[in-house]
Amino acid sequence: MDAAFWKGRKVFLTGHTGFKGSWLSLWLESLGAEVWGYALAPATRPNLYQVARVEEGIVSILGDLADGDALMEAIRRQGAEIIIHMGAQSLVRRSYREPVETFAINVQGTVHVLEAARRVQTVRAVVVVTSDKCYENREWPWSYRENDPMGGHDPYSASKGCAELVVSAYRNAFLDESGVMVASARAGNVIGGGDWSENRLVPDIIRAFGEGETVSIRSPGAIRPWQHVLDPLHGYLLLVERLVREGRDYARGWNFGPDARDTRTVAEVTESMAALWGDDARWRAAGEVSEHEAHLLRLDSGLAQSRLGWRPALSLEQALTWTVQWYLSHRTGAVDMRALTLEQIRRFDELPEEVNAKVGLCPITRHDKS
Repeated sequence: MDAAFWKGRKVFLTGHTGFKGSWLSLWLESLGAEVWGYALAPATRPNLYQVARVEEGIVSILGDLADGDALMEAIRRQGAEIIIHMGAQSLVRRSYREPVETFAINVQGTVHVLEAARRVQTVRAVVVVTSDKCYENREWPWSYRENDPMGGHDPYSASKGCAELVVSAYRNAFLDESGVMVASARAGNVIGGGDWSENRLVPDIIRAFGEGETVSIRSPGAIRPWQHVLDPLHGYLLLVERLVREGRDYARGWNFGPDARDTRTVAEVTESMAALWGDDARWRAAGEVSEHEAHLLRLDSGLAQSRLGWRPALSLEQALTWTVQWYLSHRTGAVDMRALTLEQIRRFDELPEEVNAKVGLCPITRHDKS
């Protein structure tokens, strides 16, 4: 990644108050970009946006993706060169409760972002972040490639497949000929400090361990492609650089998934976190896959590796260590979490690729939790 590329760049980021958006906001700020964020207020308390004081280094606009006019005006006011669209309703179980809202945010919200990119003359590149769940999941043992069909058996997954079709339509019908380069990015289950979402494995585990309770794990045998949040974010930044510098050849869909060895069961991840947390952390199985949640899903990231030079930097064991360290530090109430989060970003950014797979990068620091 070329840090000089980002110095002074006007980057418009939707979803900046969310988990991934907060991490990316801090990273872009550390690179010297001029970041404007557009999102609803944080959905949980606590949340990374407030805990890490993300607003200190960016321009934050609280707005709804459903309001296309307000969104376009914000992009125009900044004079944005780059848009990274991460704003979404990102929870599968919530999509069953609120399907209309899920489709409105994830599909129509994407339309509004791309319509703004079409009409605001300063925009040069757009990355729309969707999900690994955009693919039609056939429960087969092979990894999904970018040319596999879109699909989805639940409202969330279907909405992400729809968003991919919207990206393709806008690219082919409008943006390609106008010189605005549009790509989509697909990643799997990301972990890291600062996620307190409902019905997500790591936040559920952290809440239970922090209260001294036995965590109840649904779908312990489900296989997921786990990765630290900084790994796919790194891919998004590399993709933006290529879109701006080299253009049309990179305007397409991209997978950013973990290595095959880091595709593990929910039970394995839970057991590893219990060992890292200590204090007799406990868990129990609560059943198998519910509703239509996919049981097996893997991404093939060969295209990003060969064309972008991207590959995962952190193994799952390292990602879990960084994650648990972050939450234990937060639990003390005595650590500057903005500084710690920026420090993890700095360490990730500076470590040589050939070292990442061999060395424990951020050994866990035990804190007095009394």
